[in-house]
Amino acid sequence: MSQPPLVLVDGSSYLFRAFHALPPLTAPDGAPTGAMIGVANMLRKLRADYGPEHMAVVFDAKGPTFRDDIYPEYKATRPPMPEELAAQIEPLHELVRAMGLPLLCVEGVEADDVIATLADQAARAGHDVVISTGDKDLAQLVDERITLVNTMSGVTLDREGVQEKFGVAPEQIVDYLALMGDSVDNIPGVDKVGPKTAAKWIAKYGDLDTILEQADDIGGKIGENLRAAAERLPTSRELITVKRDVELDAGPDDLNIREPDHERLLEMVRRYGFTRWRAELEGGEAAAGDNGGNPSPSQAKGDYQALREEAELAELLERLDQADRVAFDTETTSLEAMRAEIVGMSFAFEPGTAYYLPLAHTGPDADPQLPRAETLERLKPWLSDSSHGKLGHHLKYDRNVLGNHGITLRGIVDDTLLESFCLDAGANRHDLDSLAERHLDYKTTHYEDVAGKGAKQIPFAEVDVGIATDYAGEDADICLQLDAVFQPRLQAAEGPAFVYREIEMPLVPVLADIERAGVKVDPDRLGEQSQELLTEMERIEREAFEEAGGEFNLGSPKQIQEILFERLGLPVLRRTPKGQPSTAEDVLEQMADDYPLPRLILEHRGLSKLRSTYTETLPRRIHPETGRVHTSYHQAGAATGRLSSSEPNLQNIPVRTEAGRRIRRAFIAEKGHQLLAADYSQIELRIMAHLSQDAGLLKAFAEGQDIHRATAAEVFGLDPEQVSGDQRRAAKAINFGLIYGMSAWGLARNLGIEQGEAREYIDRYFNRYPGVHDYMERARASGRENGYVETLFGRRLYLPEINSRNGARRQQSERVAINAPMQGTAADIIKRAMVRVAHDLEDTGIDARMIMQVHDELVFEVADAAVEDLTTLVRRAMSGAADLDVELVVDVGVGANWDDAH
Repeated sequence: MSQPPLVLVDGSSYLFRAFHALPPLTAPDGAPTGAMIGVANMLRKLRADYGPEHMAVVFDAKGPTFRDDIYPEYKATRPPMPEELAAQIEPLHELVRAMGLPLLCVEGVEADDVIATLADQAARAGHDVVISTGDKDLAQLVDERITLVNTMSGVTLDREGVQEKFGVAPEQIVDYLALMGDSVDNIPGVDKVGPKTAAKWIAKYGDLDTILEQADDIGGKIGENLRAAAERLPTSRELITVKRDVELDAGPDDLNIREPDHERLLEMVRRYGFTRWRAELEGGEAAAGDNGGNPSPSQAKGDYQALREEAELAELLERLDQADRVAFDTETTSLEAMRAEIVGMSFAFEPGTAYYLPLAHTGPDADPQLPRAETLERLKPWLSDSSHGKLGHHLKYDRNVLGNHGITLRGIVDDTLLESFCLDAGANRHDLDSLAERHLDYKTTHYEDVAGKGAKQIPFAEVDVGIATDYAGEDADICLQLDAVFQPRLQAAEGPAFVYREIEMPLVPVLADIERAGVKVDPDRLGEQSQELLTEMERIEREAFEEAGGEFNLGSPKQIQEILFERLGLPVLRRTPKGQPSTAEDVLEQMADDYPLPRLILEHRGLSKLRSTYTETLPRRIHPETGRVHTSYHQAGAATGRLSSSEPNLQNIPVRTEAGRRIRRAFIAEKGHQLLAADYSQIELRIMAHLSQDAGLLKAFAEGQDIHRATAAEVFGLDPEQVSGDQRRAAKAINFGLIYGMSAWGLARNLGIEQGEAREYIDRYFNRYPGVHDYMERARASGRENGYVETLFGRRLYLPEINSRNGARRQQSERVAINAPMQGTAADIIKRAMVRVAHDLEDTGIDARMIMQVHDELVFEVADAAVEDLTTLVRRAMSGAADLDVELVVDVGVGANWDDAH
């Protein structure tokens, strides 16, 4: 048997890659852990794959290296290491040592140089070497004994692999890389030379020296660039060449893997919340207190069984009838709930096992398979019985899919999507795959793994039943295990638990019913509006061409850049990261006050977006059976809890522009019905008054004053009737600006005044409303102390950057600390209102249904004869959705279309 290879790990390379590849995982105390567990898992995989006796994990040491002496600008353009990553370096080093692995950091050189030295020594002694790295520079080391492996991608490179990947041999890699340069390390190369050109030149000339000797023979602009770079290319080659003679205290034979420090390792995995690893160390079961005290799965898949026979279905139905709570999932034909049909269903009763019921598979192994219609009919009593608890992930979708088959899903008791969202709304992703990796340290099978990708992807119905069983069974199983992690955490967090139980979960069936109801749109009117928008866009184009002195593409940032800054010589207000003048929307908005062309470009962009997003798209979104448009609402989107919608997005139709209002006129009621729109009036300002307990704000709202006029009167020292339109506008900007953390600079820009004047306005405001200032200080202090702020109902918004040493990040977190409780409370209130209204509609039997939620507004379709009753019901339910020290005022409008209802 051959001797196992020496394994050398480029720890620094993987540290960065794991940090950027994995979701932002955190320990129970909130400390970042994503990079740590990513690297640790790779190290464990390497040991399992290669069984080495000698191994080293090599990291870059702090401080300059010899390359900085050669070229002071080396790596000068790299941004500072993110604090979340820097905080994981020392704990990771400690973790590696506890695993029993040799760890090397050598000052004055880089990790690559240490790896090169050890690899060269081992290879010359006749040993095979595996270098685990994601860094292409180390391909220069590959030979008959040294191989590269990228543990993240699974790609292995021997000599042939290097030649195939790069188009050059390993001994030519340095010259190849020198020609291209490295923007990450700030190593200059030849301008415009990429991999193909570099490989072509080396294939033709052999090496860099010969290329430089023959530089005059290379024509065109690329030849000019080569000759211009000739003097610096030897330095680039020197920077890229790894040292193979670093003085080390240990050689390859000294890198013995030791037994792990079990006690230290266990203490660390407990501290950092690495549940699966902890379960292994504790003999298969995690102790109470860690991720809910529940066992995590091993990397091996669970026991998942397909139910194909009548006897198996009968047994399943009996178990379902006896169970109080079952994890449940559907596999379907489409991600669009209103168009999806069921292909199969999975059920999990306990962790590690699950059952899959294939119902509409069409592949070669589909038979035997129970008939879908009859089987769903037999499942219907359990599915529609509210006394049988169903647990799932994003069950709103499953409820709507079952609705397509005439089944109303009831008894939704828990949803892991919403559990995760309520516990940590700021987490980037709440999909099942990400949650499994984050909380169970478990890598799930992804949909593309079973159905393929892109054009080659097959419908789930064509996936082999055996493969589908493992995939679908895992979904139900993992959902059950995640719930076991989340439930104890919710029990320990009173505020998030209230939001989850009393707001988010009751909202699931309400949102599902709104989605199923849909909204009627008039395709003919939309077609007319689309043509009107096109005509207006063409008029704006002609005006823009006149201003620009010629035709150009108003949708091309590059052409806009050339026209504005080169041809017209307008001032550059901001540059892109690449140094180009920015044509971003906020930049054009600043320019629009002084120059006509940026204003025209913005107008054209706005109309183009309305046309492409709504007037052209909405008619295609009309469901062929219902004749209505069905959006999808997202509960686990914005960290503040605000709902969003997609396919189509009904939240962003502008209400303040005539073009936007015209689109709203295409949203109509069925014959014999009208649309009723109910909108909270200035809800966030009212929440501000309640949270701040400012006497002036409370008084103004209690007396029913125009709050912006009242604010203007206070700020400018006038009687309310003396306030001018401009003064009221300034007060309105202050009122809403402070909610969003607007600075004096932002207010000045908003109002078109000097920054000093804007600062004076804000100072006057705080003098008149000291309670608001006090609230802001309390919010900042609470955020700094707790690491989070809460809404009135306990929705928690974490602020990981609020104590950051980075001033910009810290200030942004402080603004969130002030704003999030107000925005979040507003989101909580309208969600509570939706649940109340839905229940009251069901109880009263009024001929009406909720069809849209847009920001602080609810829209209903109501029979002509029931308008008055619905108005009374909606006002009562919405105004009673929260007990504030100021009245919640609800404005109600009615009309044949959505715009008329305002």
